[in-house]
Amino acid sequence: ERRWYRYHHLFGDLLRQRLSHHLDAGDEAAARAQLHLRASRWYEENGLEVEAFQHATAAPDIERATYLLAGKGMPLHFRGAVTPVLNWLKSLPTTVLDANPTLWVMYASALSMTGQLAGVEERLQAAESALENAELNDKTRNLIGHIAAIRALLAASQLQVGAIIEQSQRALEYLHPQNFSVRTATTWKLGFAYQLQGDRTAAMQAYRDAIATSATTGNMVIHVAATINLGRVQELQNQLHAAAESYQRAVQLTEKSAQPALSDAHLGLGRLYYEWHDFTAAQQHLAQSLHCAQQINNSDRVVGTQLILAQLKLAQGEADEAAVLLAKAEQVIHQHNFMAQFLELAAVQILLHLRLGNLRTAEQLAQQHKLPLSQARIYLRQGNIESALALLERVGEQASLKNLQDQRLKVLVLQAAVLHAQGHLNQAIQPLNEALTLAEPHGFVRTFVDEGAPIAELLTLMKNRNLGSQPYITKLLEAFATEAFYPSSLIPQPLIDPLSERELEVLQLIAQGLSNKEISAELFLALSTVKGHNRNIYDKLQVQRRTEAVLRGRELGLL
Repeated sequence: ERRWYRYHHLFGDLLRQRLSHHLDAGDEAAARAQLHLRASRWYEENGLEVEAFQHATAAPDIERATYLLAGKGMPLHFRGAVTPVLNWLKSLPTTVLDANPTLWVMYASALSMTGQLAGVEERLQAAESALENAELNDKTRNLIGHIAAIRALLAASQLQVGAIIEQSQRALEYLHPQNFSVRTATTWKLGFAYQLQGDRTAAMQAYRDAIATSATTGNMVIHVAATINLGRVQELQNQLHAAAESYQRAVQLTEKSAQPALSDAHLGLGRLYYEWHDFTAAQQHLAQSLHCAQQINNSDRVVGTQLILAQLKLAQGEADEAAVLLAKAEQVIHQHNFMAQFLELAAVQILLHLRLGNLRTAEQLAQQHKLPLSQARIYLRQGNIESALALLERVGEQASLKNLQDQRLKVLVLQAAVLHAQGHLNQAIQPLNEALTLAEPHGFVRTFVDEGAPIAELLTLMKNRNLGSQPYITKLLEAFATEAFYPSSLIPQPLIDPLSERELEVLQLIAQGLSNKEISAELFLALSTVKGHNRNIYDKLQVQRRTEAVLRGRELGLL
């Protein structure tokens, strides 16, 4: 039929054995090299560039392998073929790399894509040394730009905003205008810098630009990375369902490989399902994230997953297991100096110490790492209400000014908890109701439940007063009911049938000592109507007389 097909691997082994049998020992190496080159050319002609590259490296033909690696403007490792590229580069002697600075740059680039950042700068410096005496032409300028682009990535790993922007601008100045792959990667890194600066609108636009360009040019690595980063910003802006779509898209793009991006996508989904109080799905995605990270020996991703797993264990009442996970994560973070994860580690450690009652240790961590929301929780536990309210007001103002929706929501929930501790229940309902309005469309659960019994009590009060979104409040109270750490006896149970607004008015007047006739005059109601309201109130509160109704109303926070 004159069509190509793949041999069964056993048949392929047989053919190779027959080849070795028919070749003289002296001619075998040269013959194999020629066959590999023929295979390489055939694969290239048929659009199978990774296979073409692998046969060129097996020849071995350095020049042809380098040409195929470059991929006509889109390097192979940018399209997901990181492992074969890195394996070949690791096998080359330094003399070969020095003679071709492009290979040093590709080496650094491939290492960075697998998260092996420790050896990247060394290889960039080797590339610069090899370029010292080279003529400054389009090719060398492009390499200088690529070096700057990789340094921008290193700066991003250390959260160095100034360096990201400086190196990205240098990269865009030197890179060839047609080098879409690296220029797109640089746009993505600028988006990350905007994200770190708190300009999430600019960050999302940069990520969308990078996604559009990389999808057009076939730059799979940046397409996936920008999609995940977009998902993360959507998550931070409380757009949880949009974030889930972004993470799922990234999974679909990378599901056939164990790239770091696949670990990141599952980690993002794990965080979302944790927030949605779906611990089973969260556990599954976090397990997949951890598996992918361990497959490629990526410590950065392993640690990120361990931190969310620790939070999950805390929510399940397993503080000991959470402590073990945090200890492992802390060791790796300090060993590799993962700057991006110091704050996240400290935030979860503080939650653990608050759970265990270690207020002094929690406060030291909050002050050391400048974590205002954690500090507010500590003030609340210490009974330092005024400091907590003042701090939350400052953080809330900044969140509104910079449009940091995640901070805004958390501040509102914490303000409600602090006002509850102050005994100002009616005031506490106001920020809590605002938080519920912001959170309901996106399905937030753990943001409320993780703040504990005070929020449950306020939600019960809102349920009994028929305030806010009753279906959403019911959903949150059901989540509280499953908590291992909060005994149900500490959380007041909502009324099955809440009092109406008129019944609440009548109950208030009963508590003030007014008779039925006086209530009738006060509310301009017929005496029989007032007595009917009384019967409804007694039935709903499950009491038989006025004094019991008042006591029960106070227990439920209705008075």
